[in-house]
Amino acid sequence: MPHVTYIQPNGSRAIVEGQFGVSLMQIAVYNGVSGILADCGGAASCATCHIYLDESWVSRVPAASEDEDEMLDCTASERRPTSRLSCQIEFSADLDGLVVHVPERQG
Repeated sequence: MPHVTYIQPNGSRAIVEGQFGVSLMQIAVYNGVSGILADCGGAASCATCHIYLDESWVSRVPAASEDEDEMLDCTASERRPTSRLSCQIEFSADLDGLVVHVPERQG
């Protein structure tokens, strides 16, 4: 079963099954992961699906587009070098087991 682990600010973990070809945001919303609001539905226009990639995965995830990079300047929580919008990362076999951290607040 391909999976993604979402770690909450308090350290609790949600390990959820993911479907290849959909975004990390869609996986989180479908599985009721707390802290991923996704107000724009995945259009990269609200930054309420902000996540922090786990350091061990940064090099394995495709780089952010210019539009995503600009939107990351609008996050409610601190922008970090590992910040991404979960709506812009498509889950694939290469990302099976991915670990991400949910920021303290969105929007």
